[in-house]
Amino acid sequence: MPADVVETLRWGHSGLALALEIRPDRPVTLRELSPGQAAAPTRTSQPVVEVLVPGEGRARASQRLSETAVGLRLRYAGADRSSEDGRHELRVRLRDEASELGAELLLESYEGVPALRASVRVTNLGTAPVPLLAVTSFAAGFHGGPASDLDVLYADSAWLGESRWIRRPLADHLPDLGLEGHGHGRGAFAPTSSGTWSSGRYVPMGGLSERDSGRTWLWQIEHNGPWRWEVGDRLDGVYAALSGPTDLDHQWNHPLAPGESFTTVPVSVAVSADGLTGAAAALTAHRRASRRPHPDRERLPVVFNDYMNTLMGDPTTDKLLPLVDAAAAAGAEVFCVDAGWYDDGGDWWDSVGEWRPSSTRFPGGIEEVLARIAERGMTAGLWLEPEVIGVRSPMAGKLPDEAFLRRGGVRVAEHGRYHLDLRHPAAVAHLDQVVDRLVTELGVGYFKLDYNINPGAGTDVDASSAGAGLLAHNRAHLAWLESVLDRHPHLVLENCASGAMRMDYAMLSRLQLQSTSDQQDFLRYPPIAAAAPLSVLPEQAANWAYPQPDMTEEEVVFAMCTGILGRLYLSGNLHLMDERRLALVREGVAVHGRLRPVLPRATACWPLGLPGWDDPWLAFGLRDTAHAGNARSTDAASSKAAEADGAALDDLYVTVWRRPGEPDSAVLSLPHLRGRDLDSTIAYPEAAEGWRLAWDPGAAELTVTADVPPPTARILHLRPR
Repeated sequence: MPADVVETLRWGHSGLALALEIRPDRPVTLRELSPGQAAAPTRTSQPVVEVLVPGEGRARASQRLSETAVGLRLRYAGADRSSEDGRHELRVRLRDEASELGAELLLESYEGVPALRASVRVTNLGTAPVPLLAVTSFAAGFHGGPASDLDVLYADSAWLGESRWIRRPLADHLPDLGLEGHGHGRGAFAPTSSGTWSSGRYVPMGGLSERDSGRTWLWQIEHNGPWRWEVGDRLDGVYAALSGPTDLDHQWNHPLAPGESFTTVPVSVAVSADGLTGAAAALTAHRRASRRPHPDRERLPVVFNDYMNTLMGDPTTDKLLPLVDAAAAAGAEVFCVDAGWYDDGGDWWDSVGEWRPSSTRFPGGIEEVLARIAERGMTAGLWLEPEVIGVRSPMAGKLPDEAFLRRGGVRVAEHGRYHLDLRHPAAVAHLDQVVDRLVTELGVGYFKLDYNINPGAGTDVDASSAGAGLLAHNRAHLAWLESVLDRHPHLVLENCASGAMRMDYAMLSRLQLQSTSDQQDFLRYPPIAAAAPLSVLPEQAANWAYPQPDMTEEEVVFAMCTGILGRLYLSGNLHLMDERRLALVREGVAVHGRLRPVLPRATACWPLGLPGWDDPWLAFGLRDTAHAGNARSTDAASSKAAEADGAALDDLYVTVWRRPGEPDSAVLSLPHLRGRDLDSTIAYPEAAEGWRLAWDPGAAELTVTADVPPPTARILHLRPR
């Protein structure tokens, strides 16, 4: 092919359009990625695959994942397409003759969903080993103009303060440095994670949005270990590069022997022409399409957990039996006995690992408690932290050293625990025996899988680097979870890690729900709950509702509102409540039950914008798309369709919290309802007083006024006429 000939490879379906530009003298680049409709091409020269090797490094001095020497030399070598059962696949083959490396970019997408999943397989086609230091899973130019046109989206995360989403001008991170005459930039905005807490510092997601047009990408890195994403500036625009572990950030390298291949962790990218809300709807549809099938996806039972602000890891028969009765009377369908059920001595942190019920806490056996749970019509659940063995646990001496993560021949210990290495068959056999015994002998149907330590960079046993050992363990952990669900297909597994320190879609594509925080202050939980549907599916977002007998009735409602519009995760000393407060709890559970069919098809919106940690007013909504098409519809698409043919727009359920602070009113922006008459009612609590709602159809704004002092909260039901 002559050097000046340009070919375009197009791929997609009704919900996605992708175009790659192919030239014989340049790397393959992305020219278009849009939600099915025509879009202006992105003239950015970022290669679609970057591969960093130590013998050559980068073509220009930087610490970025852009312009690696190998990435700039990779040339198009063919492509294959396939489609089956609504799943479309494109494999793009690339080759670098100098390094004798081949790369295959795999793109997957579901019919009608404006999102794709990407991964890269690198193969050594030569005769000498090639060490890999980094390989991107997805790399592409997003915008052909300056960074000042864009906003960047990311989410800070910390124990008790998870999923704090931020939208900020990209120029705050990438100022205009006058690159003309100097070449592409060297800087980047690059969030990373470390160790096994994939969301310990940042949620493994990010995004870019054009401020004027609303064009938005929203991505997630689907890995239960270390990751990196970056956005940077080039002479011809702004690029994004997403990856799993790297040598620079995570002590990862992988020697690739002749004939061997390495595959990156998968990442997903959702695209929208309608801003963040549209991109969130697209990613929501993609998450639903790619989740493992499970009966829980339709049932969504209400879970009562005895931990938060209730027993706090100190369960006994005497304490549990009245709670079981009260939880069942309130409408719970699962009762999970949390931490401490295995402890005889009262100091169980560093002795966990055998997972056998305590005889001192349960004089008649834990079977007495589990039988009461079953008698009350609930599924029995237990807390489990399977990946750790306490340093004082009998299992620490029974399992061989090879069954643990090690560095320099020494077991990695953190906060009084050793960490199992799930590459080793003895570690897997131990966990299989524990799960199978608890399921078959005790009838457990639900496990809260907690994870309270981070072992750091990994293990150097049977690995080229600590990071490579950790990646292999991470993948073995996912394989173990799959095997558990294969053996026990009705078992429900909750993803928990000190709240939400491992909230990623490597885990959540397999597990059924996600505990969104360990936050114990009911006034601080709302910003976490409001942001959760951007990080996880609404039907997976287990937001704690822990009303207490000493709360005022408004505080009980406030606490319940935090959990109702997600996966209701109930706690609190319900057995000590008076009838009026208990009636508010029962009503909240009943309202959640009526909304439960909405959750698996709803998409989220934020009528007050992304929640701020200290905002006095907070709100998020779920749009029931049953009447407006399906969950893949975006804001603009559904709104235009409704205007064109008079079809009914979707119902909207909105949780609104007012915390201490001014003012007394908040204005909710609902642009998709502009020009419509609106029936606005309070769905919970039914007998609510002290709140006023005023709708302005021309401005598409709902003014909410609370005449009762904070804290106060309501769930609104908005029905367009």
